[in-house]
Formats: sequence, C-alpha cells, structure tokens
Amino acid sequence: METLINIFVGLHILGIAALLGGFLVQMKAMGAGEARVVPAMLHGALLMLVTGMVMIGLRQWDDMTVNHPKIALKLALLVVILGLVYVKRDEERLPAPLFGAIGALTTANVFIAVLWT
Repeated sequence: METLINIFVGLHILGIAALLGGFLVQMKAMGAGEARVVPAMLHGALLMLVTGMVMIGLRQWDDMTVNHPKIALKLALLVVILGLVYVKRDEERLPAPLFGAIGALTTANVFIAVLWT
C-alpha cells in the first residue's frame, strides 16, 4: 500500500510542477500585462485534485492518520486555484494581480504541505 501511495505522491508533485511551472513561464508576460493561463496549469491543478483525493482515500483505507484541517485548507486553496484557472483559461490576457494570485495560492499550498506537520 505504501508503494501505491508513493506513486500518487509522485503524480501529485508532477501536478504541482505543471501548475507552478506554467505560472513561472508566464511571469515575464505578467510584467508586460500579457500573462495567460496555459493548458498545463489547468491539467496540473486537475491532477493535483485527483491524486490528492486518491492519496487521502488510500491513507484512510490503510488506517493511516490523516490531518483533516490541513487537507481541508489545501483543498480549499486548490478549489480556488482550479476555479480561477478554469474560468480564465480562454482569456487572452489576465490582469497581473489575478495571475499573481494563482501563483501565490499555489506556492502557499506547497508550503502548507511541507511545513504543516
């Protein structure tokens, strides 16, 4: 079971990389006011959602402990990120503060995952 959970952790990290990588690639365009949501950002956020839910399910199925407040906060942030990315995916340009919020929320999600024990 531990191996299966670790596989999903790896997939979850790939989702974070896609979302944050898409943001970082657009940072120069954000300064010029021409940032846009790239498909990798949407796919990364969806991958994070699916793999996160699977990991929680597997941990509970195996009677491992789950930090429910931490997971609830991470899920809430991810839902906001996913909503922003999904709604704004077809727009040619996003305002810098809105696009910056996607990156800030993603970074906050990573730090919550790493620092909250």
